[in-house]
Amino acid sequence: MQLEVGKIYEGKVTGITKFGAFVDLGDNVTGMVHISEVAPTFVKEITEFVTMGQTVKVKVLNIGEEGKVSLSMKRAVDTPPASQSRPQRPRGFDRDRRGNGGADSGNAAYNKSSEGGKSFEDMLSKFMQRSDEKMSDLKKSMDSKRGSYQKRSR
Repeated sequence: MQLEVGKIYEGKVTGITKFGAFVDLGDNVTGMVHISEVAPTFVKEITEFVTMGQTVKVKVLNIGEEGKVSLSMKRAVDTPPASQSRPQRPRGFDRDRRGNGGADSGNAAYNKSSEGGKSFEDMLSKFMQRSDEKMSDLKKSMDSKRGSYQKRSR
């Protein structure tokens, strides 16, 4: 069997791992569907979407030099309307570690559109200046706390 990239085939699930599923396409050809290519939604547990022995439709994404075949189940089905084509992200996905909004939050320091047409070097210089100012303020604050602690302990 000669596989072609972009074509859709039917195969049988022969193995399931935490990172994907192996699909036998016949004629001793096996490919792997990565967990991110199983469904158009976030997949936490692959066994919720596929089972051993299940017949599935897959699209060939890539055939590597070593004969590794990359497959996709989500791209093998008809594409949904444009309003539904983007998979929904888990709640809070766009937030940074502090719980503040990410790049789209309107925070001028992080909002990409506020930088206008500045070059990378200009933005880096501005970032370094802000960083130095904040480090200086932090050092002053820590020094004042250490100084008052040392005076009380004598």
